[in-house]
Amino acid sequence: MPTRRSFLSATGAAAALALTGTLPGLDAVGIPHRTDKRPLFTLGVASGDPLPDAVVIWTRLAPGPLEPFGGMDDRTVNVEWEVAEDEYFRRVVRRGTAHARPEYAHTVHVDVRGLRSWRHYFYRFRANGQVSPVGRTRTAPAPADQPAVSLAVASCQAYYDGFYTAYQDVVRRDHDVVLFLGDYIYEVGVGPTAGVRNQPVPVDFAGEIVTLDEYRARYALHKTDPDLQAAHAAAPWIVTLDDHEVEGNWAGYVSEDGVPHDDFVVRRANGFRAYWEHMPLRLDQSPDGPSIRLYRHLRYGRTADLSVLDTRQFRDDQTSTGGWLPPDEVSQDPARTITGDAQERWLLDTLHHSGSRWNVVAQQVAMAQLDRKTGPDLELPMDTWNGYVGSRDRVLCGVRDRQVRNFVVLTGDLHRAVASDLRVNFADPSTPAVGTEFVTTSISSGKDGVDSDATGKALLAENPHVKFQSVQRGYLSCRLDSSQWTSEYRVVDRVVTPGGTASTRATLVVEDGRPGTHLA
Repeated sequence: MPTRRSFLSATGAAAALALTGTLPGLDAVGIPHRTDKRPLFTLGVASGDPLPDAVVIWTRLAPGPLEPFGGMDDRTVNVEWEVAEDEYFRRVVRRGTAHARPEYAHTVHVDVRGLRSWRHYFYRFRANGQVSPVGRTRTAPAPADQPAVSLAVASCQAYYDGFYTAYQDVVRRDHDVVLFLGDYIYEVGVGPTAGVRNQPVPVDFAGEIVTLDEYRARYALHKTDPDLQAAHAAAPWIVTLDDHEVEGNWAGYVSEDGVPHDDFVVRRANGFRAYWEHMPLRLDQSPDGPSIRLYRHLRYGRTADLSVLDTRQFRDDQTSTGGWLPPDEVSQDPARTITGDAQERWLLDTLHHSGSRWNVVAQQVAMAQLDRKTGPDLELPMDTWNGYVGSRDRVLCGVRDRQVRNFVVLTGDLHRAVASDLRVNFADPSTPAVGTEFVTTSISSGKDGVDSDATGKALLAENPHVKFQSVQRGYLSCRLDSSQWTSEYRVVDRVVTPGGTASTRATLVVEDGRPGTHLA
């Protein structure tokens, strides 16, 4: 019987597939029938990256989601798809056939074109006589339109740390789009009972993932969660990755664990390949070996320009361990970059040429200075923009000099909620704000959390630009219109057991034309 490691080990076939995108000897001819009659659509459906006339729809065939190859064989399967204006599919507007290929883990990405702007659509798939769950999506507004937009912001969903209760609230509140800002999976081993979930998982989930098939299996485990599936089916998602989709605290081609360069190149390629396979991303975003183009620009009419960043792939190595440390010569080096030169130029050019009311950056790690040490000395999280002061200065000075309107940064990673004003000079509280950052807390990572801890109290005491913090689990729910941006920090009272209750912990507002935020 095949195993994950025998299928795609860290050498040989694994390297060939992750680095070139193909495996020799695979049959690419669609087949009409399979003898396995188990449900195929066990991982649900998803949509993403909406444009005014298009959206990506996604699914994966996996009758045995935690088995090697998802329980599939090595043949291609024809998958029919439909997009309709109504949930009963009486008004189908687009349909076609895609191919679920084994070299892509039998995933399907369809870039549906020719749709109407700012409209809800329903979609589904059919394969081997089975029909998928129905998903709902929404296209972006037309370029000249300026509707109010609602969005959810989420990150960090360690499967073993808790249930995805917050996604129930995401669905109830009916957002136009969901932004996911990294740590969709975690690369570390999952125990035999999946942590607090008390759910048996195969024994080979116990180790840290390295091979392509191991990354694929980890996505499958996460995607079996019903609340995550419901959130994907309720609205389109716009996604980017952080570190744990590959390895904790990786930077560029530098491994956290000191893995030799060539081995880490293969691991990075494996992580990128599995990430793209399991996200509702376009075909032209599929990775080229150990490289993937994730930074991109999406526009929501004249309401918002959204720049999605990648602060992992092109960064210099973080100073020391990347933990909370005093500033040093490395972190203060003006030449250091967290985005790479090309992405930084692209970001500033995009912001400069925006004609939208709100200029939004969706990215991974905290941009505001976050000092947690009482007194005049500083202790900062070096894995964030705090360890790349040169990058932060260039971006924030660029925002100021270009007079970028209503600059809002949305961030994940910290496992805590933090709302801050963004200033060119954080050491001087009188420096005018040039924008606002909202850091969302984690969906489950860190287990239940608390309202405040010692670090949170220090953040409020030592950083005048920090307006709010909390260490509870949850997400960020935002509404933006022509006059203001409203952010609600939605928290759940528990995640280590199911059935938690969601509530609004704090509401903060940014007014049009007035950089910075305040509690409502």
